[in-house]
Amino acid sequence: MDRVLRNSKKYSILACGNTHESVSMKALFEFDNLFSLTSYFTTEKVCKEFLAQQRWGGDVVCPICGKHHCKQRFDGRYRCDRCKHNFSVISGTIFENTKVSLRKWFIAMYLISSHKKGVSSHQLSRDIDVSQKTAWYMLQKIRTLYKQDDATALSGIVECDEVYIGGKEKWKHKSMRTPRTQGRSTKTKTPVFGMMERSYIIDRNGNEVPMSYVRAIIVSKTDRATLQPIIGQFVEEGSHVITDELSAYKGLEQLGYRHSVVAHGAEEYANGDVFTNGIEGFWCHFRRMIDGCYHNVSDEHLQAYIDEACYRWNTRKASQSERFCDMFNKSIGLVVKHYELKMYGMVGGLFL
Repeated sequence: MDRVLRNSKKYSILACGNTHESVSMKALFEFDNLFSLTSYFTTEKVCKEFLAQQRWGGDVVCPICGKHHCKQRFDGRYRCDRCKHNFSVISGTIFENTKVSLRKWFIAMYLISSHKKGVSSHQLSRDIDVSQKTAWYMLQKIRTLYKQDDATALSGIVECDEVYIGGKEKWKHKSMRTPRTQGRSTKTKTPVFGMMERSYIIDRNGNEVPMSYVRAIIVSKTDRATLQPIIGQFVEEGSHVITDELSAYKGLEQLGYRHSVVAHGAEEYANGDVFTNGIEGFWCHFRRMIDGCYHNVSDEHLQAYIDEACYRWNTRKASQSERFCDMFNKSIGLVVKHYELKMYGMVGGLFL
């Protein structure tokens, strides 16, 4: 989604439509508020018909062997004549094997995409009338749609910075405090490394609007051996990399980058275009999302919440309907099993 925004330089919206022309498909772009969504998806049958149209158009494809023109059975499922498998419209999607109504799934996707700082599982459980555990499981599945990758390299001016996520010891009871955890200690905090590209887009009125795109990933250490390979993977060679005076960034010129440093220790926070205020602003948004909405996030699932924050930041210029459209199209071809949610949280959202 953010790749479309950056590479086209023509539109501030997403090219998130399906190639199948139909009345139902056009309605997808009209979901600019929750009322229009719930008014359209009134029954489970409408949801399945809409999902089938968005996924296949008029040509049903078997998710097992890829055969086209599969026929529908009397019970609404489909039958493949080649591999002899029966499947439904939700096979091969994040909705596979779900017992929750598709109407509730669509509402959950819309809520998490439209709210600026996300939706907690407790709030979602009250909104769509499911248990808190079910709501948490649904949100974790939806967050898999936000996975980051390195398909598009960051370029131009790129700000790099690291942050430590974890509670402050001074707010804990004396018996619960861990000694020597100040500063960059990782005893009770998790280091996260982020990169932000400064860019621009052309809005609907033809005006050039500043835009930035961020990538963030959990790291084990913030040393040179850890951070510089990540920069080499996600930042295009020849880009202008701006960092603080951390020693881990020394030697970036040898990797083919132009490197500028902001001396925060000398109380220098901007020197013309040389500053890291953009990526630091993203960290502020991320912390407010955690503190204000989720309150506490375990290390096991922290990367999933980072991916959510990055997706929301990278698509902040898109409308609610465009963001929902992008998520809907991603959900069609993504299967996430229950055991994979735990694996996803441990490994992280970036393909390294």
